[in-house]
Amino acid sequence: MEPASEAAQHRRPSPLRKIIAVASIAAGVQFGWALQLSLLTPYVQLLGVPHTWASFIWLCGPVSGMIIQPLVGYYSDHCTSRWGRRRPFIIAGTILVVLAVILIGFAADIGRAAGDNPEKKTKVRAVVVFVVGFWVLDVANNMMQGPCRALLADMSGHNQKKTRTANAYFSFFMAVGNVLGYAAGSYSDFHKVFPFAQTKACDVYCANLKTCFIFAIILLIILTSTAVVMVKERPHNPTQHQQSETKGENEKKKQKEQQQEEDDDDEEDGDEIPSPFFGQIFSAFGNLSRPMWMLILVTSLNWLAWFGFLLFDTDWMGKEIYGGTVDGENSNLYDKGVHAGSLGLMLNSVVLGLMSLAIEPIARWVGGVKRVWGVGNFILAICLALTVAATKMARSHRHEAAAAGRSMVPSAEVKIFAWAIFAILGIPQAITYSIPFALASIYSSSSGAGQGLSLGVLNLAIVLPQMLVSVVSGPVDNLFGGGNLPVFVAGAIAAAVSGIFAFTVLPTPVPHISPSPSNKL
Repeated sequence: MEPASEAAQHRRPSPLRKIIAVASIAAGVQFGWALQLSLLTPYVQLLGVPHTWASFIWLCGPVSGMIIQPLVGYYSDHCTSRWGRRRPFIIAGTILVVLAVILIGFAADIGRAAGDNPEKKTKVRAVVVFVVGFWVLDVANNMMQGPCRALLADMSGHNQKKTRTANAYFSFFMAVGNVLGYAAGSYSDFHKVFPFAQTKACDVYCANLKTCFIFAIILLIILTSTAVVMVKERPHNPTQHQQSETKGENEKKKQKEQQQEEDDDDEEDGDEIPSPFFGQIFSAFGNLSRPMWMLILVTSLNWLAWFGFLLFDTDWMGKEIYGGTVDGENSNLYDKGVHAGSLGLMLNSVVLGLMSLAIEPIARWVGGVKRVWGVGNFILAICLALTVAATKMARSHRHEAAAAGRSMVPSAEVKIFAWAIFAILGIPQAITYSIPFALASIYSSSSGAGQGLSLGVLNLAIVLPQMLVSVVSGPVDNLFGGGNLPVFVAGAIAAAVSGIFAFTVLPTPVPHISPSPSNKL
């Protein structure tokens, strides 16, 4: 009997323990991101980053996501390394994360050693090192997450349940990373673990960030090393892969795929080679199946709803719920509100983790993942709409407190209401972090498209809404008198429309008959 081809063997699902090992990498990646969210503001103030630089720094997220993930996805689909298709990119991404974290954590020290004047507010050299590190970190994270999800899809074979479970575990470990990051960031004496972290150029906030990042590096290296050792990818053989993809298909589809293989060979061997990024991305969009187009539509609306809250959640707590201002006599209230928002993010992460593990049984109970996603979008819409009610409740309390001469800090009822919104939002967030990616893997498997490039194209449906929200949210809020409620209300509308489309236009994945469970990876 002929040995099974590489592609055919990858269709046999891997054991759950290996899937969990790969998914756990998300905890290491997310740990670093949560640290940035909890400790980055005082660190940026220490470096004296000018306001004009701030937008440039945060722009790197969507820009790198728009370019790096599709590019890495394409190359990982076609990588013929003896280490496999995905693992080389995961390892390279880990190395870049370590480099980026060193640049960010030690930016103040590097800047001072390079000649920064400690008496000046803006440490130019330190800011340059920090910005470079921040951009490298974004590139590295995108280089890791796309191949990680693609590897999970490879390991799941064509088993839709295993694909959904793999992405649910990825979402779960993202929540674990969030909890670890927020917990470490909230501990102000963490720098005492490594006394060398605090220097003349690096105060307590900086030393805490540096120490936490050291632990983040250690965690990420351990998780990545465990995954790449446990999971052995077979080297990609393009010829065998193409033969296995065409086997058993009808003649029309077979001819089409063979023609595509010839085109690919012409691109590789001919004199005229198109751009590996723009040419392949435009080609990918041109060949997208209808299910993928519908998935991109629902995902775009979903992330239009999410980004307004993700960008301004703690700011909403500081301004609307606590009634504080960034500067001035009410800045103390704003700081308290931001800290209360951090607690809300912790609650959100706990619910996110628990919900991630419950998605698969809930999907079986309600009759499919697209129904779960639709319901999740309606929950998101309701929660975003409730921010209006919570804000009005907080304003009413402040008016009563001012009239009676009491403290302006929100009552327990107001804080519990706001924290409940944060916590409940963990439910749709778990769905957003898992189901779209699982569906992209399922749809691309059904159409024969590459997992890496398909997930990279799906990422465009995430970063483009992020760029749109970043650009228009400020002017829209100012148009309505400032505050964060306009963008939250717009998000609620987008979430409701996304929920309707999830029920009505998103195709139900066609069940796939799993191959024999023998000879698992």
